[in-house]
Amino acid sequence: MHSKSDKINKLKLFWFSISVLVIIVDQATKWLSTQYFFLGESFKIFPGFDLTLRHNTGAAFSLFDEGGGWQRWFLAGLAIVISFTIIIWLSQLNKKDKIEGLALSLILGGAIGNLIDRLLHGYVIDFILWYYQEWSWPAFNIADSAISVGVFLLFLMLFRQSFASRI
Repeated sequence: MHSKSDKINKLKLFWFSISVLVIIVDQATKWLSTQYFFLGESFKIFPGFDLTLRHNTGAAFSLFDEGGGWQRWFLAGLAIVISFTIIIWLSQLNKKDKIEGLALSLILGGAIGNLIDRLLHGYVIDFILWYYQEWSWPAFNIADSAISVGVFLLFLMLFRQSFASRI
């Protein structure tokens, strides 16, 4: 018979496994993009969606990209602090906090995926590009996607809790 703490520990292991999976997929796709593309080269998948190799020295979606170098260490330090905070947060969750655990797992995996790039290269490798005619979204990667989905889930969870408390 499994105890309640065994079930909670298995769930926490599952959440950390999601983070590791995000890191692996992120790093593998970044490696593939550097193997098959030159910097700035694009390959059209379909109208509005290209694979392209870009180097982002800034934050998510190229914020602070023109920072002159200070942002590498600032953003790396920020990612480390956020990662440790999320690890502590995840370790304190209960079994009922499944959406919160999933959201934090995605954010943690994405933060570490981009941190690896920042520490190894001094920039983050981006390769996904969505656009419409002359307008384009800044290039991004799997880590950015995981972070975005995780933050969306946290906001959704907070909105649901806020809405439920008003009823």
